[in-house]
Amino acid sequence: MKKTMKKNTKKAAKRAVKNTVAVLLLISLGISTVFLAYLHFFASADRNLTGEWTASLDMTRQAAVTAYVWLEDIEAVSVSLEEVESRMKDLTIQVNMKMEQTGRFAGTFECSILPESYEACRETAYAAFGGVFLDLVATRLILSGYEGSTEREAVAALVTETFGMSAEDYLRSCAPALLPSLEELQAEYDGSGTYEAAEGILTRQFVTDKTAVIRTERYVRKEDSLILTKETQADQNGTIAERSFDHYPVLYTLKP
Repeated sequence: MKKTMKKNTKKAAKRAVKNTVAVLLLISLGISTVFLAYLHFFASADRNLTGEWTASLDMTRQAAVTAYVWLEDIEAVSVSLEEVESRMKDLTIQVNMKMEQTGRFAGTFECSILPESYEACRETAYAAFGGVFLDLVATRLILSGYEGSTEREAVAALVTETFGMSAEDYLRSCAPALLPSLEELQAEYDGSGTYEAAEGILTRQFVTDKTAVIRTERYVRKEDSLILTKETQADQNGTIAERSFDHYPVLYTLKP
């Protein structure tokens, strides 16, 4: 009887040990699965930024507001900001950014404004501005009792005769600049150097001939989209400055 009880006790103990081991293995497997899932969906997203990215800076609002304020200042015929903005739609400037991973959370980058994209945007902006200006001149002529033609071509010729230049050239020389200069945008976006990326923070060190600037940005990576929001910038002396959010966040798209 005692021997039977001992055997049963040993069997029960072995079953308990086996059950405990099985439970521990299941827990370990679950933890490993969760950890691998985290690495796949989150940590890998931090690391893998390699590729050629492109962004379009939307300059429509800035150009429209600048044009509208100037038209108000010269007491042109009443026009709303919405009307001006509707004529200046899709004003964008392309930014290219190439990133290459060289370490687990680090790599190199090159970023630049596309000059031909800037020039095309500038031409489109002033063509739209010129159209609004000519329409307002035509309305002013009608209100003043002008008896000549107020068709677009006739008004454009009248402006050229009056100012010695086309409406667009007149606006370029006399009205405030609709866009920041190419040099200003290049100072903001152009550069190359190294980067570190971890936990949604992208730290890029821009290296130039004169100085090194460290820019810290938050980012969100979702498939082929990379959203950057600028936060702070520090120069080689360690001076930290809060950055403007005029053109942020910036949405970059991974090129195929």
